Amino acid sequence: MATLSVDLDAQLRFAPGLLALTDRRLLARGPDGRWMSWATQGDAGVPVPGLDLRHFDHAGVGTIELVATPDAGAPQRLASWRFTLKGNVQALRLVRLFVQQQARAGAAAPAPGLADEVALCPECDLPLPPDSEVCPACARALHTPPSTWVLLRLWRFAHPYRWQLLTGFLLTLASTAATLVPPYLTIPLMDEILIPFQNGQQIESGKVGLILGSLLGAAVLGWGLNWARTYVLALVSERIGADLRTATFDHLLDLSLDYFGGKRTGDLMSRIGSETDRICVFLSLHALDFATDVLMIVMTAAILFSVNPWLALVTFLPLPFIAWMIHVVRDRLRTGFEKIDRVWSDVTNVLADTIPGIRVVKAFAQEKREAQRFREVNQLNLAANDKLNKTWSLFTPTVSLLTEVGLLVVWAFGIWLVSRQEITVGVLTAFIAYIGRFYGRLDSMSRIVSVTQKAAAGAKRIFDILDHVSNVPEPAQPVKIGALAGRIEMKGLGFRYGNRSVIRGLDLQIRPGEMIGLVGHSGSGKSTLVNLLCRFYDVSDGAILVDGTDIRRFAVADYRRNIGLVLQEPFLFFGTIAENIAYGKSGATRADIVAAARAAHAHEFILRLPQGYDSLVGERGQGLSGGERQRISIARALLIDPRILILDEATSSVDTETEKEIQHALDNLVQGRTTIAIAHRLSTLRKADRLVVMDRGQVVEVGPHDELMARQGAYWRLYQAQARQVDSDGADSDIEAGHIAVATAQLAHVAQHAAQQAGNP
Repeated sequence: MATLSVDLDAQLRFAPGLLALTDRRLLARGPDGRWMSWATQGDAGVPVPGLDLRHFDHAGVGTIELVATPDAGAPQRLASWRFTLKGNVQALRLVRLFVQQQARAGAAAPAPGLADEVALCPECDLPLPPDSEVCPACARALHTPPSTWVLLRLWRFAHPYRWQLLTGFLLTLASTAATLVPPYLTIPLMDEILIPFQNGQQIESGKVGLILGSLLGAAVLGWGLNWARTYVLALVSERIGADLRTATFDHLLDLSLDYFGGKRTGDLMSRIGSETDRICVFLSLHALDFATDVLMIVMTAAILFSVNPWLALVTFLPLPFIAWMIHVVRDRLRTGFEKIDRVWSDVTNVLADTIPGIRVVKAFAQEKREAQRFREVNQLNLAANDKLNKTWSLFTPTVSLLTEVGLLVVWAFGIWLVSRQEITVGVLTAFIAYIGRFYGRLDSMSRIVSVTQKAAAGAKRIFDILDHVSNVPEPAQPVKIGALAGRIEMKGLGFRYGNRSVIRGLDLQIRPGEMIGLVGHSGSGKSTLVNLLCRFYDVSDGAILVDGTDIRRFAVADYRRNIGLVLQEPFLFFGTIAENIAYGKSGATRADIVAAARAAHAHEFILRLPQGYDSLVGERGQGLSGGERQRISIARALLIDPRILILDEATSSVDTETEKEIQHALDNLVQGRTTIAIAHRLSTLRKADRLVVMDRGQVVEVGPHDELMARQGAYWRLYQAQARQVDSDGADSDIEAGHIAVATAQLAHVAQHAAQQAGNP
């Protein structure tokens, strides 16, 4: 029924294993190759009572336990298996099927919360992502290339400029009509002037002047109308492109953090930049040419049929073949351009990874490696373009060949009609002029197939962003936020990252103005809890209440303005120090900025910089040290005077002296402000009112430092382990100093010996 590849042993070392569920047994193969089995049903199909299969995960390791519960007794663990979370989907499916099997047999009800926790896809029976009815596996299988019809969705951006577009269309109609006048004037020029002149008649200068003047007037009128329509439609297309970029970026900023977790920076930059530019060029140039071509063909066809229907029918002979070729090539072009877009995003991703991380690249001397990465993705881009060019290079000349053959057929049929005196030479000459324009526009339309498919692929990638719905939605009727007191209540919180449960049944209350310290092992859920409080993600179960109101009822931006957040890795934008401090409060005065910097103990080092508060910090703050960046980040959070202050490892990247300065500043700043501080160094949290100890997404202990130490529970073990680590580090530093001295002496001896061997003193 289901299998799971178990890749860890009991000591968490990599070892191959297998867990399999059948309709009668649970089988397991250990790293030594031996099999074990447990019957889940008896010989008569009667289920074995009291069996339960439990699943949980922590810190990247999943565990499945087989538990037997006797009629009167405590549960007994029969076996357990460990695996890395790459097999978590299969593990959830196996547990789900086991529970369903037991429930159908009447042995047990489904495990509490499991039916609600894991929903299965009705097609492939794999677990669905939380808060989603779309199966990623099925969605990938049903992926279809972008359709050309996606370009029609651009009308929502074109609608505000509909009158300008109508003006452009009328100008296009008029300019096309003006360009069709000269060929028609060749009929009287040939039949009434040139041919009679060859037969000995005199040329009427007045008629010649009238015809030539009409030709010049039509040319000048066509030029003026073409200039006007090109200018109007170019202005409109640029505004549509600008609106498209703005709408896409605005929507991107409104999306929750989980969307960005699955996307590459270079890919998103490529979509907003390159794709919108491509769409803009299509709208301003190619869509305009396409409309002109269609009008030219329709109007030319009408003129040809009015002059001679039989000759017009011969003119249209290549059309079915060209239409068939366009239909065949269009799908290949569409899929090819979409693949080229994806490969080009990979090229952009390498640049977006390497350039910001150039310091790490150079520190580890990995320039050749990054150059090779870029060379490989660039080669893939070249291969994708070469494959598409094979199709395109055959298509375009074939269309040109068909139009040339069609022109020869028209010449032959026209000469035959002239020989039968059914048409005049002037009519044939006009026909050839019109056909030249007709086939030229037809060839131009066939070339537009390429740019149309490029624009369709780009539009699909843009609308993939615009169609994505944030997992942190705005409330329909938001509750207005007044002056927050800062009372926080967490009731039955549950949260999952994909298929990995991070927070389970968490309850916690924080009083207004209280300072809480969050401690626990890495992966225990501390940062996730802070992310839920900031509403970067929404809880899967339970609720977070601030001053008695569910935070999901507040407008997201209004709520976050009351939260000051200092991250473990401070991020500064390119600009001045004053601009970075005032990032959360654009209208801050210089006095406000200086006051925040003083409170964060940053004022002194800022004044030592060449331009003081107007000094540029460089890309991502590279012009400052880690401790200086952190103090700027703290000043930025303090400037908005938040009611809730969150410090996520705020002092982890600073030295001891700087940490003391920041701690002195925080002692004054936390007064009257609800503060939640996360720190691995437990000594930094001694002044917290209460410490909250987390383990596996749950609160296991709450209380002041002295009280928790007296209990000798989870916090006491953390503190003792950290104290032993400090002692060990101190001893190791003494030993390391001795090793360095010995190694230095040995290296000096080796160097001296090598110099003597080389004959050098």
